[in-house]
Amino acid sequence: MTTTGSSLTAEELATQPACWRRAAELAGPSSPALPAAGERVAVVGCGTSWFMAQAYAALREAAGHGETDAFAASEFPYGRRYDRVVAITRSGTTTEVLALLDRLRGHTPTTALTGDPATPVMQAADHVVVLDFADERSVVQTRFATTALALLRAHLETQGALAPGLKSLAEAADDAERAVTEPLPQGLVATEQVTFLGAGWTNGLALEAGLKMREAASAWTESYPAMEYRHGPIAITAPGRAAWMFGALPDGLAEDIARTGGLLVAGSGPDGLDPMADLVRAQRLAVALAEARGLDPDHPRALTRSVQL
Repeated sequence: MTTTGSSLTAEELATQPACWRRAAELAGPSSPALPAAGERVAVVGCGTSWFMAQAYAALREAAGHGETDAFAASEFPYGRRYDRVVAITRSGTTTEVLALLDRLRGHTPTTALTGDPATPVMQAADHVVVLDFADERSVVQTRFATTALALLRAHLETQGALAPGLKSLAEAADDAERAVTEPLPQGLVATEQVTFLGAGWTNGLALEAGLKMREAASAWTESYPAMEYRHGPIAITAPGRAAWMFGALPDGLAEDIARTGGLLVAGSGPDGLDPMADLVRAQRLAVALAEARGLDPDHPRALTRSVQL
């Protein structure tokens, strides 16, 4: 497969700042579809949606809004009790998500975030938030996933508390405008391998960045919590390879990476881009690497828009 002109993925990821701002308009403090402060909540998804669930769960707990767990839909622990289960599903047709919602019906209140209102999830969940303005034609998810996270993050803001050190969503959208247009760090497209690192809520972003690189560019990537990276995975970093941190670098990590000879990318943190905006840069890298390899980032091999079993 080869690319011809601008890809759908590149076009769609560039619209994320506008999508995030629009999502924020849907995030009223008393929305019956979204988790209320104090509720015990589980958030589920598959693939990219699962990683967004992880990011939101960590954000919600850090902000003091209540116990929040994240699961792959196929691994949901039915023996646990929750006040609400939130499912993130772009297509609204994913088998594992629909099976979970069906099993919870009548027992646990459910909410689905979806990009397509003409799909079975509309009847499967008790509440549905439709983000059709962020739906995508590309198989590879970019803007829907981050817009779902933007909605949930904006809802936390309306409830009056944010995780320590977190920017407002409005500031994140402004940072995303920069991430869409500014040049990528020099030398990244030529790297042999990238390891993405996170901490707290940005662990989900690091996992998603790695997935984007594998999906769009068939690239060798790994993802770890930043402190765990020192316990073995740092051995993979070397000249011609890179480590990319979402959020503030732990003390001493820059020096550790420098000793490997690898390239350090640390564009987000207190004085840099919001980590969600930094994820936009990783998405752009995935597209750039795919194009450099003559691959089609819109239609990766062996992948479809929705997994239906």
